[in-house]
Amino acid sequence: MENKSAIYISIFILIFSLILGYLLEPYLYSYFHPVVDELSQKVQTGTIKLTFADIFLNNIKIAFQMFFYGIFFCLSAVLLAYNGFFLGYYVAIQDDLIRVLVMLIPHGVFELTACILACSSGLVLFNFFFRFFMSYLKEDLTLKNSFYKNSDKLTQAIIIFAVSAILMIIAGFIEVYLTLPIAYFLLAN
Repeated sequence: MENKSAIYISIFILIFSLILGYLLEPYLYSYFHPVVDELSQKVQTGTIKLTFADIFLNNIKIAFQMFFYGIFFCLSAVLLAYNGFFLGYYVAIQDDLIRVLVMLIPHGVFELTACILACSSGLVLFNFFFRFFMSYLKEDLTLKNSFYKNSDKLTQAIIIFAVSAILMIIAGFIEVYLTLPIAYFLLAN
């Protein structure tokens, strides 16, 4: 697989930020607790509805941001790290770790994989732009020829992003329709 380094970098960023978010919970409280409170209030008041459409649209927005922020290299990674820190923090503040994991894992497997791939697609998109401009400047190619020479990276970035979007659809479906029944079943035993 040609882009495995982008995927490995994204996996590392997510795992590292999850662990740090969990371990540094007391230090992150002032940053993330207001966000958790605001989200909780929006869910309770109905401003945010936990429907498939709302969850999918929020998740796909984040995936698109990771993809397009790839134009600016590390911004995809920064967004992935922020989400990892937040999730690690969120798990750390919960009273019942088993309950939280049961509520997160069914859809989280797909959603976190989708986030990893969205970040990876952003990194590959950056690679396309970098190679495009370098070949244009150093090899004295026209913009069109430089684009065609490097278009394989753009195609790969789009394919990786498309897989991410498909996984976001699956994650949204599981989160809305299956997570609670699975959790009730597992926690009842």
